[in-house]
Amino acid sequence: MNEPAIETRGLGKAFRRWRSPARRALEALSLGRLRGHERFWALKDLDLSLPRGSALGVVGANGAGKTTLLRVLSGATAPTAGRYRLGPGATALLELGTGFQRDFTGRENIALSGLLLGYGRRELARLAGEIIDFSELGEFIDEPVRTWSAGMAMRLGFAIAFASRPRLLMVDEVIAVGDLYFQKKCVDRLLELRREGGTLLLSSHSLYDVRQLCDRALWLRGGRAERIGESAEVTAAYASAHLDRRAEGPLAAAGGAADLPRLLDLRVRRPGGGTEAWEVHTGEGIEVAARWTNPAPAEHPVHLGICFERNDRTLLAAAGTQHDGVRLEGAGGTCVLRVPRLDLLSGSFTLRAILFDAEGVHRYCELASPRDLVVASRSREVGLVRLDHTWEVQADEPMPREACA
Repeated sequence: MNEPAIETRGLGKAFRRWRSPARRALEALSLGRLRGHERFWALKDLDLSLPRGSALGVVGANGAGKTTLLRVLSGATAPTAGRYRLGPGATALLELGTGFQRDFTGRENIALSGLLLGYGRRELARLAGEIIDFSELGEFIDEPVRTWSAGMAMRLGFAIAFASRPRLLMVDEVIAVGDLYFQKKCVDRLLELRREGGTLLLSSHSLYDVRQLCDRALWLRGGRAERIGESAEVTAAYASAHLDRRAEGPLAAAGGAADLPRLLDLRVRRPGGGTEAWEVHTGEGIEVAARWTNPAPAEHPVHLGICFERNDRTLLAAAGTQHDGVRLEGAGGTCVLRVPRLDLLSGSFTLRAILFDAEGVHRYCELASPRDLVVASRSREVGLVRLDHTWEVQADEPMPREACA
């Protein structure tokens, strides 16, 4: 029987919270007879089953319970309620560099980490070379860690975690740190883990990373599972609702989603406002109609972006009103993107509409198309898009006779 890589039943974690230092002192002096604290449930009643070889992204606002979940599963803190079980070969990346001895060199910290992870001398000697190569620290590997930058310690932490080739990797946001080059190396290693049948649990505020790296997603709200399912669906639901902060705890802002711009509908139709068209041919024209509402247009001016995505959520093409000088004014309406010639080749594609702020940076709302757009091509061309092109054949000019001598 194929047991899941992660399984939880009624999992919960509560912390003690005192309203004042005096209450805390009173409880301590009474040896617990007088209770001065109250329980705060950072995680509660979580039932989860993650099959081996899959990837689950965990999303939610700050304080929703994402880090608490990973800390419990990694053994960094004990659960207050429920139980959990992990498959073999589990490694957690929570706070990079934790446990490094600052007066030790990088090489000495590799040896110390290897001993703590239970590696033998021969295995540690073999892995040390891989770790040093991946971290690319060069001559700094023999310098004390206290002389390093935070980014250098992060590189070594990543390298140590990946060198063990974990079967189950739990990552808490840390792939978003470091320079772009090293981020790419880490993402490539995560994809390699997936290809080798490993299991990934990723907590991240980046919905793009969750959609790209994970096939399923868990949305936590107030420590409880709000929604779990296919990653594109869950992240789209979270993106549409995440500005309703009245239910998100102490970090709440005034107002809610009802006061903010949001998307109502997204449709593909024939040119000229015709019937819906979810099956078209390469080269035909289409219109993408997005309906939106904006209760406070003076306070929250918006722009609209339309994205064409492959089924694996690779972005193929996009258009935005902010780039074309188009303004969305008033309390709502329908904005139509007209594509006179659709040059996508055969395939099934998802359309996504995004409402941006006036600068085209902050996302107010995101909405995926209710159906995939199916494109059929009558030609034998291959690839994702048809290039507008011409051919010209030019004959080589005869070389001078003396040049051949």
